[in-house]
Amino acid sequence: MPGENLSRDEARERARILSVDGYEVALDLRSATRPDEDTFRSVTTIRFRSAQPGAATFVDLLAPSVESVVLNGRELDPAAVFDGARVALDDLAAENVLTVDARCAYSRTGEGLHRFADPEDGETYLYTQYEPADARRVFANFEQPDLKAPFTFSVTAPAHWTVLSNEAQAGPARDADPSSATWDFAPTKPISTYITAVVAGPYHVVRDHYARTFDDGTVLDIPLGALCRASLAPHFDADDIFTVTKQGLDFFHDTFDYPYPFGKYDQAFVPEYNIGAMENPGCVTFREEFVFRGKVTQAAYEGRANVILHEMAHMWFGDLVTMQWWDDLWLKESFADFMGAYSQAEATRFKDSWITFANRRKAWAYRADQLPSTHPVTADIHDLQDAKLNFDGITYAKGASVLKQLVAYVGADAFLEAARRYFKRHAYGNTTLADLLAVLEETSGRDMAQWSRAWLQTAGVNSLTPEAVYDAEDRITRLSVLQTAAASHPELRPHRVAVGLYRRAAGGGLERYARAETDVTGSRTVVTELAGAERPDLILVNDEDLTYCKIRFDPDSLDTLRKHLGDLSDPMARALAWSAVWNMTRDALMPARDYLGLVLRFAGQESDIGVLQSLHQQAQTALHQYASPAWRAEGATALADGALTELRQAEPGSGHQLAWARFFASVAASAADLQLLSGLLEGSAKIDGLEVDQELRWSFLEPLAAAGEVDEAVIAAELARDDTASGRRHQVRCLAARPSAAVKAQVWASVVESDSLSNALVEASIAGFDQPGQEELLAPYADRYFDVIERIWSQRSIEIGMAIVRGLFPRYRIAQETVDAAGGWLDAHADAAPALRRLVLEATDDLSRALRAQATDG
Repeated sequence: MPGENLSRDEARERARILSVDGYEVALDLRSATRPDEDTFRSVTTIRFRSAQPGAATFVDLLAPSVESVVLNGRELDPAAVFDGARVALDDLAAENVLTVDARCAYSRTGEGLHRFADPEDGETYLYTQYEPADARRVFANFEQPDLKAPFTFSVTAPAHWTVLSNEAQAGPARDADPSSATWDFAPTKPISTYITAVVAGPYHVVRDHYARTFDDGTVLDIPLGALCRASLAPHFDADDIFTVTKQGLDFFHDTFDYPYPFGKYDQAFVPEYNIGAMENPGCVTFREEFVFRGKVTQAAYEGRANVILHEMAHMWFGDLVTMQWWDDLWLKESFADFMGAYSQAEATRFKDSWITFANRRKAWAYRADQLPSTHPVTADIHDLQDAKLNFDGITYAKGASVLKQLVAYVGADAFLEAARRYFKRHAYGNTTLADLLAVLEETSGRDMAQWSRAWLQTAGVNSLTPEAVYDAEDRITRLSVLQTAAASHPELRPHRVAVGLYRRAAGGGLERYARAETDVTGSRTVVTELAGAERPDLILVNDEDLTYCKIRFDPDSLDTLRKHLGDLSDPMARALAWSAVWNMTRDALMPARDYLGLVLRFAGQESDIGVLQSLHQQAQTALHQYASPAWRAEGATALADGALTELRQAEPGSGHQLAWARFFASVAASAADLQLLSGLLEGSAKIDGLEVDQELRWSFLEPLAAAGEVDEAVIAAELARDDTASGRRHQVRCLAARPSAAVKAQVWASVVESDSLSNALVEASIAGFDQPGQEELLAPYADRYFDVIERIWSQRSIEIGMAIVRGLFPRYRIAQETVDAAGGWLDAHADAAPALRRLVLEATDDLSRALRAQATDG
C-alpha cells in the first residue's frame, strides 16, 4: 500500500518539526466475540506541537475505514485525507489537537490486535503486537520510535474479561451496558508507539508482588501478574515464572542503580504469537509455548528464564532509553541478549547460561554474519521493511557477543558504570551510537572510536587459528594466533582472548593446565606468556568464549578432538569445541559424515542438555543438507541406530532420555524404527522411564505421517485426544507431512492461494509440507515458488510474507539448477522489494553452502 513503508528520511523530517504531548486512545472491543465482526472502533486524540506553523505532515493508520478526522476543531474529509495507510494533515498550528475515529481490523497474523478463539471452550482472546510499526493497525499515531509521548488508554470489552495495558487501572471498571465494561488506565510515562500494549480476554491470572527497599530508604513495591488462557491454567507454573522475575528485578536494581520505572509488571502468555516475547513496559507478552503442556528438559526452563530476563533488561535498554531510529536497534536488542545471559548466570539457578549462549545463540550469529546480507551491528536501515528483517542474528546474538568482548576489553565495572550513566542521562529519551560511546569513554578512559569502527560498523566474522612451534623437549618455543577474514569482509579486529592449553589427564579426561589472556591484533599475534609450556594435546583459542570469532585448530588439536572431544571435562570448553567443528562442517572444511561421527561417538557423553539438543538439530542439518546424497541413506541408518542406543541407555525419566527420544523420532527411517514409534504410541512397546505424554505423542506421530504409515483417520483420532489449540497445530502439521501429491497440492493452495489460515496454522502447514526425503513430491513447487513470491509479498502482511518466502524456498532441492533458478529470479527482479530480495538471496546462499558441503563430504 502506498505510504505503508515509512522511510527513515520521512521519519527524520517529521521528528524535526513535531513533538508529541500525549495520546488518548479509546478502543471498543465488544465486537471481538462475534465471529462475523472483523473490525472494532478506535478513537484517538493526539496533542502535539509543530515547530513550523502552517506546515503539513501525516499520521499513520492502517485501517479499513475512517469515520471522521478533526484537526484543531476543523473537520477534514476522510475520503480526501486517508489513503489506507496515512492521514494527511495540513496547515498545522503551533499547538494541535487531532482526533481520528476509525474502524480498525482484528488480526489473524499476529500483527496489530490479534484475535484468537480457543477451540476448547470457545472463549475469545486478544493481544497486541506492534514491533516495529503495527500500532497503526490499532490506533492513529506517529509510528516512529523517537516521537515518544504519554499514552492514556480506555478499553470497552465484555464485563467478565480481564483487560490490561501498560499502566495500572485508574479506577474500577465502569459499566458500559449490562454485559460490558470500560477500563480506564493511568497515563504511561513517555514511551514509543511500538511498546504500547493491550491484552484482553478471560485470561487466567495469578498475582504476586515484588518489594525492595533501597539504601536511601525508598521503598519500591511492584505488583506482579502472570496470565495465560484459561484452558492452559492446569499447566501454568506461575511460581517459577515469579521466582525468575523477582531474581531478575533484584539483579537489575543492583546492577543498574535505577529503579524499575514503569509501575506494575504483568507477563501475559498469549496464543499464536509470532516471536518469543515483546518488552511492552508493564505488560510483557510471551508466546504461550512457554507454558509447557508436557514434560520438557531443563533447557526449556532455562530458555524461558532467559527470555523473561531478556525482556526485563529491555525495561531499561529500549523502553526507558530508546534508539532514535531502527539503525540503532542493537542499542536495545544486543544489550537485552547480553544482559539476559549475564543476569541468568549471576542471579538464577541457571549458572551455565554462557555455555548455552556460546553454543546456541552464537551459532545463529555465525550463520547470519556469513550471509551475503550480513551487515554491521549498527545497520543502515532505510525503511520499515528493512527494520523488520534486521531482527536477526547480527542484531541480537552477534551484538551480544560483541558486548561480551567489550566487557573483556574495558572491564565489567567500566561497562556497568557506563550503563548507569546512560540511563540517568537519557531517561525517557532517544539515543544513537554516539551517546553510548560517550559514556563508555568516560568510564573506561579508552578511545572507543577505533573499537566501534572495528566491531560495530563493519560486518563479517574473523577466524582465529593457533600455530605452535616446539623444541626438541616438546616445549612451546612460540605460540601464535593467526587471524583471517573473508575476502568479502576483510576487517581484522582487536580481540581480547584467552588461550587454553589442554592435555590428557591420568583419568582420561582432557584438562586445561595453562592459560593466558592476550590482545590479538592483526594477522599474527605471539602469545609470549605460553612460551616454555609443555606440548599440549589441544590448543583452544578463545577459551572461555571472551570474543566473537570462529575457532580453528592446528592439526594436532583437531586430531585430539576427533578422538577425545567428549573427554573435555570443562563444559564450556566442550561447547566451544562442538561449535568449532560445526562451523568447520558448514564451511566445508570437515565432511558432514565426520561431524555426524563425532555426534555418534561423543554426544552421549554430553552433560549439558542444551548443548545436546543443539547437536541433535545440527546433526539433522548435516544429514539432510550437507551429507553427500550417495551416502545419506547409510548416514541416516547410523544416526537412527545411534539415537536409539542412546535412548535405551539414558537414565530413565531424565531430560537426556526425553531429548534422545525426540531425536530418535526425528531421524527414524527404517521399518523397525517406525514400528517402534507406533508401538510407543499404542502402548505395545515401552522404554523404561519414558513417559509418552501428549506432546511426545505428536512428536512420534509426525514422522509416521511423513513416512505414509498413518492416514488421516489416525491423525483425526489423535486430535480427538487433544482437541486444543496446540493439538490443532500439530494435526495440521502431520496432515501436511503425508507423502502424497494431492496432500502437497492442498497445502500449497491453503498457504499460497488463500489467506484464510492464521499465522500459527500457516507456520504449521509449511513445517509439514517441507519434509526431507520428499524431494520428488516437492519438485514441482520449486518453479511455482519463484512465480508467486512477488505477488505474496505485495498482498500479504510482512509477517506472513516472510513466513511463506522463507518457509517454501526449495531448500531440500539441493542442486545447481535450483541455485541458478534463484539467481535468475534475482536478476529478473532487480526492482523487487529489497526485503524480499534479501530473503531469496539468503536462502540461495544457504543452498550454495549445502552444495559445497556435499562436495566435501563426497
